[in-house]
Amino acid sequence: MNVRIRIVSGPNLALLGTREPGIYGRETLDDIVRAVTHHAAAAGASVEHFQSDVEGDLVRHIGSSRGMCDGLIINPAAYTHTSVAVRDAISACGLPCVEVHLSNTHSREPFRHESLTVPVCIGQIMGFGGYGYILAFDAIAHYLNQKR
Repeated sequence: MNVRIRIVSGPNLALLGTREPGIYGRETLDDIVRAVTHHAAAAGASVEHFQSDVEGDLVRHIGSSRGMCDGLIINPAAYTHTSVAVRDAISACGLPCVEVHLSNTHSREPFRHESLTVPVCIGQIMGFGGYGYILAFDAIAHYLNQKR
């Protein structure tokens, strides 16, 4: 397959495993990245991961992705609902991107119902916990293979 995917994780995701486990589960971000990396390797693909609580760092990393990978999986976390800068970085990098959320944001507070970033993504997966990242990998790998 030889697909290279970057996973970009937004604010507070480094706290997974202990942060509101009733909503986000007990899996840590390292557990999730390890599972996706293993899943990707079995398909002959590679994954790298970047996490930051800082909006500008996320924007810079997304912007540097062109030519470095074939697609993005992003969980912008709270920036989903607030960041035009993250949205514009996804759009500007020109790579296919799948947005992931651990919880079903539509079953939560009303301010979480709107995503500023998903309109520039090829799709969105939410509500499946860490398994959503594996689903996102499969979706983006399928999308890229259809484009070849």
